[in-house]
Amino acid sequence: MNYELIGITVLWTFLYGYLIVASIDFGAGFFSYYSTVTGREHIINKVINRYLSPVWEVTNVFLVFFFIGIIGFFPSTAYYYGTALLIPGSFAIVLLAIRGSYYAFYHYGFRGNRLYKFLYGATGLLIPASLSVVLTISEGGFIVIENDNVMLDYGALFSSFYSWSVVILAIVSVLYISACFLTFYAYKARDMKAFEVLRGYALFWSFPTILASVLVFFALNQHNPVHFAKMVDISWVFSLSFLFFLGAVYFVWKKRQLGLAFIFVMLQFATAFFGYGASHLPYLLYPHLTIYDGFTNEAMAIALIVAFIAGLCLLIPSLYLLMRLFLFDNKYVEGRK
Repeated sequence: MNYELIGITVLWTFLYGYLIVASIDFGAGFFSYYSTVTGREHIINKVINRYLSPVWEVTNVFLVFFFIGIIGFFPSTAYYYGTALLIPGSFAIVLLAIRGSYYAFYHYGFRGNRLYKFLYGATGLLIPASLSVVLTISEGGFIVIENDNVMLDYGALFSSFYSWSVVILAIVSVLYISACFLTFYAYKARDMKAFEVLRGYALFWSFPTILASVLVFFALNQHNPVHFAKMVDISWVFSLSFLFFLGAVYFVWKKRQLGLAFIFVMLQFATAFFGYGASHLPYLLYPHLTIYDGFTNEAMAIALIVAFIAGLCLLIPSLYLLMRLFLFDNKYVEGRK
């Protein structure tokens, strides 16, 4: 049995879950601050706060599972990524701490503080930008190994067209995913004023998202032609992703089937995300590390696979109950409790 492939598939599934849940959270933070600046706070913030109140505490569960799992399944990643990501990783942790602090301050009476809201909105964009560095580095060309010391070449990283294209895609994708979900959520709450504003955001950010995706494809072809060729071999997956994108935008434009529209958004990113991951295999880091290098022993692999699948089976019903009892409860959504 190919435990390496099973292990990375389970971890990629957790990372996809984080991509969707965290994107809604991060984008909501930006829209919350943006609405304050533009004077629309009274229109959309009720909908945003109704979503965030029961959800923000569970957002990072997916990320924690992924990082524990990547070290558990592939211990060699700690050697290659640990030192290289020390500064970008520390920056992301600080941003996550600032974001968590905002939630605490918000519930203890600092709701009107402009500084806290600015930090909240800024972290919604800076966290995905900083975390996207991991995917950038995995394509190779940014890590230098000298005398068994792993170093990140910051000059190459900050001067790379591919690196910045990934950052742009991460930011606009967060805003697009979040706006599409909040549009559906506002409609569910029967808050038509918020719905119209958020629908405008969803339609506005749809074009930059698809444009940034094309930009990343072009940049990857220049940076890592081997990986790009593998993506071309499964181009039907990315074509399917584009069709889901068209379906989502159509329903949002027509103000119909908004729940199905967001499902299309999730499928759009699922096909693209898993297509990217499949074409990246067997490498975890070009050209130094594959899923077969330094994989944990068989007994540990089996134990981790069982534990993570059990965790996923526990997490999904928990999220369903959270949505059923709070997020999509009619009285809660409409602000009657």
